[in-house]
Amino acid sequence: MCMGNLKVLVYAIRFQYKYAKHIINELDVYNFYCKYNTIGRDVLDGKYECIINETRFHLNCSGCIYKMTTHVYRLAETEFNEEGPKMGQEKMKKMFKVVEEYPIANPGAYP
Repeated sequence: MCMGNLKVLVYAIRFQYKYAKHIINELDVYNFYCKYNTIGRDVLDGKYECIINETRFHLNCSGCIYKMTTHVYRLAETEFNEEGPKMGQEKMKKMFKVVEEYPIANPGAYP
C-alpha cells in the first residue's frame, strides 16, 4: 500500500460504527512503522476533525511488541470527553487479546 492510498474498512453489523476511512501518510516497511489518518465521518461522529494513528512493531527474541499512538483532533466547538478515547483504548486491548490468543490456541494455523 502506497502513501496517500485510501483504505475503507466496513465493520460488522453489531459494531458501533459502519465504516472507517484511512489515508496512509507514512509507511516504512523496513522499520515496521505506519502512520495513517482516520477521516471517515461515521467514526469521527461529528466530534473530531481527524484521528492520526502511528503503529510500530518492535522485534525481540520472543516475538514482537506492538505500539500504537493515537492523536485525536477534535472540532473547536465540541467538548473533550475523556470517556471516548478510554473506550477506544479498551476495545483495542480486547481485540489484541483475541488476536494474541488465537495462534496460541491454534499452533498449526500458521506455518
